[in-house]
Amino acid sequence: MRRSRRNWPIALVVATATATAGLGGMAAVDAHALGTFDGAAGASAGSGEHVAHIFVKPLANIPGKTLTALTVDYAPGGVSPPHHHAKEAEVFAYVVDGAVRSKVNDEPERVYEAGQFWYEPPGASHAVSANASSTDPARILAVIVADDGVELTIVDR
Repeated sequence: MRRSRRNWPIALVVATATATAGLGGMAAVDAHALGTFDGAAGASAGSGEHVAHIFVKPLANIPGKTLTALTVDYAPGGVSPPHHHAKEAEVFAYVVDGAVRSKVNDEPERVYEAGQFWYEPPGASHAVSANASSTDPARILAVIVADDGVELTIVDR
């Protein structure tokens, strides 16, 4: 697996998400942790994707809320199945490496490159989440703030 040289923004994103959540604002990153994989240490549900949890931590200053951070690694051409997020979850996705195609709710499909991010509001529908390249891998960091115990991501069948 290729390692990114952009290590410092990950710490910044997680620290920013934690601080922002503490202020009652937007939360953390995407749970392309898909449906039943929310509790897995590492899993794959799409074609050419791998989800790995970094940490899950209840927020002491916001009772009833948990911050989850995870990575989604996409192989060249890899995709996540269409899914939606819990109405009790806010998602912030940061592209660590490569480029990712994303379509959230009724917004147009966009390509986000390393260093760019997007926000997914509670209950967001994620129709497209895929590596934008058929030759290079991609990685996103997802940080999610949600109600304790809620299923973060539900695969649309």
